[in-house]
Amino acid sequence: MDLFKSFISLLALINPVGAIPFFLSLTAQQSDIERRNTIRVASISVFCVIAVTALLGQQIIAFFGISVGSFEVGGGIIMLLMAISMLNAQVGNARSTPEERMEAEERHSIAVVPLAIPLLTGPGSISTVIVYAANAQHWYDRFGLVVLGAIIAALCFGALNLAEPIARWVGRTGINIGTRLMGLMLSALAVEFIVDGLKALMPSLK
Repeated sequence: MDLFKSFISLLALINPVGAIPFFLSLTAQQSDIERRNTIRVASISVFCVIAVTALLGQQIIAFFGISVGSFEVGGGIIMLLMAISMLNAQVGNARSTPEERMEAEERHSIAVVPLAIPLLTGPGSISTVIVYAANAQHWYDRFGLVVLGAIIAALCFGALNLAEPIARWVGRTGINIGTRLMGLMLSALAVEFIVDGLKALMPSLK
């Protein structure tokens, strides 16, 4: 398993810098202490979601009787839809709907829902981790995914802690440019997922 490709896929899907405008909006009424606590809980939640999914991914799809190929095609389509939204510098309803974001503004605690789930670790990142975990041939491949989860959680922690300086320095335009670049990489990875899934489902395509 190519851990570097896995890292790029998850980083593009989670896109912590792209979540900064929504984080600032959701925490506008919070004190500095509350905001730091929100960042800490959200980062830990991101790690927990990736780690649990990596360790139990194969069991999850086996429990529902879903083949890895089918999940790759389905996950690839979700990734492609998210990539299209990112190319338009939008969050997209695959992460959260406008109604969910409006409801989030009224919540007292937004660290786990909706910040960690689904704004950071949404359906796309969860399905991606499941596919990579299901394709893992050795235990250390899954452990590598857990390590990637820790690295990405640390990047989320850093990006959200520096949310205000980043927003001032690059501005909304800079964040949108970064989101579009991530969307471009994600679209290519989504196509690979779909093609690999179709090859697994229809061996004659190989």
